[in-house]
Amino acid sequence: MNEDLPVIQFQGRTGVLDLGWGHPHPDALPVEAWQEANRAAADAFGWHCLTYGHATGPGPLVDWLTAHLRTLEDGGADPAGLFVTAGASHGLSLVATVLAEPGDVVLVDAPTYHYGLRILRDRAVELVQAPTDDDGIDPAALESLLTSLRRAGRRVPLLYLVPTFGNPTGRSLPGDRRLELVRVARRTGLVIIEDDTYREIHYDGPPPASLWRLAEGRSVVRIGSFSKTVAPGLRLGWINAEPSLVRTLSELGYVDSGGGVNHSVAMAMARFGDSGAYDRHVERVRHFYRRRRDILVGELRTAAPTLPVEPPAGGWFLWLKLPDGLLARDLLPVAERHGVSFVEGQRFYPNGSGGLDHLRLSFSLLSPDELAEAGRRLGRALSAATRSNGD
Repeated sequence: MNEDLPVIQFQGRTGVLDLGWGHPHPDALPVEAWQEANRAAADAFGWHCLTYGHATGPGPLVDWLTAHLRTLEDGGADPAGLFVTAGASHGLSLVATVLAEPGDVVLVDAPTYHYGLRILRDRAVELVQAPTDDDGIDPAALESLLTSLRRAGRRVPLLYLVPTFGNPTGRSLPGDRRLELVRVARRTGLVIIEDDTYREIHYDGPPPASLWRLAEGRSVVRIGSFSKTVAPGLRLGWINAEPSLVRTLSELGYVDSGGGVNHSVAMAMARFGDSGAYDRHVERVRHFYRRRRDILVGELRTAAPTLPVEPPAGGWFLWLKLPDGLLARDLLPVAERHGVSFVEGQRFYPNGSGGLDHLRLSFSLLSPDELAEAGRRLGRALSAATRSNGD
């Protein structure tokens, strides 16, 4: 084996505690339980695990996942409206491919998942920031913008957002906004792509109802993933959509050629879910990351008392506003000289002009001791950068 060839995406840097990576901590990955799920799937399903899978996903996973989603939100899930994907990114790419055309306008929340913006750009669409205020997307202003764009002759089929424990802010769209956003979509024919990746990673009580559930499966396409609840290496997720869209996805050429995506992993996931291992693992993960959130928040409040730190109720990220006059791009080199790093806020805006005075910190990858030290280093870096900025 050539040990010089990389195996995983994360590449650490000596001496730098990097708060920029939204990756799981190795101790949160269920290695032994997943081994057992694979053995159980092989015992239960035999060769069916290794052949071409059903186009929309194997029955055992579709059956368990439908029941699980019904439990999460008191009903609503339908096997005919579920398509198994190779993760949330794959799901977003599929939906954009089917529903958007090059040259279309796609509305996006901001700040929002930066790689989601990249995936949408691959479709050669124009990304336009939806109107927002302190509570997130403003539905009335969104409808006005949509009307204006369409009057100008632009096709605007989609809105993309992460409304629950969003990346990068960790915030959730309020309930009244959710209802009105669904109403706007129904009135205008806009399709909302709801990236619901973080729904089950909650720390301070259950999350609000999904847009997909509020819309009763109409006007909303929901993207889900096992990357945060189980492991990103599974490359496994799903789409909730109207059955007509699921049929369209199942008829894509590469699905018709290769069958359902990631079939053997999907079969193992079915056993992982049926056995109760999934529920036990997710409960453990919530405690695991809650502790890390609290450590980083507490250390930052001590080391940088002038910095407003709002602990997220779910997800993996802190979204911080810097003191007036200090930009993230100016703080970053100072922070790295102090041995800590982060992601600049402007990366989460479609045009790169917003978030200049914000930064995103992830508390998922580092250990408790490393998070505490990273908080102290960032506090020292902030003090140094503030002094330099005032000179």
